[in-house]
Amino acid sequence: MDDQKSFKVTHWINLWINFSSVFIILMPLKTTLDQKTTKMMSESSPLTSHVLNTADGVPAARLPLSLHRLDPRIMIWTLLSVGTTNEDGRCAGLISREAFGPGMYKLRFETGSYWESLGQSSFYPYVEVRFSIYSSGAGESIN
Repeated sequence: MDDQKSFKVTHWINLWINFSSVFIILMPLKTTLDQKTTKMMSESSPLTSHVLNTADGVPAARLPLSLHRLDPRIMIWTLLSVGTTNEDGRCAGLISREAFGPGMYKLRFETGSYWESLGQSSFYPYVEVRFSIYSSGAGESIN
């Protein structure tokens, strides 16, 4: 990560996954990113994603993704929302603070369609990141 994009981590866990040269960073909003960006993201969502195309050294813009929650009674994933990364490779606004309660979630990144849009093939058609939230509000934990 270059100095311009570096940021300080406070009170949260990063999940770093490198699949097909797409670097995915998940974070609950407990960071000291650029204050304007943080304020904008925190107003819309307690969960954001930042996807980087490390093959080309650029943000992964226009990458489709979806957020799902596991219904533990019937063990089926329910689609909560869909989104697309912006020009900076970020996507916020997938879920409201009120709806983001304890439970198991997954973010599905459509890496295959992203690489196809760039005229390239991908070994992974999609990447799913599953995580659990154990409490609401401050101090969320992604494991």
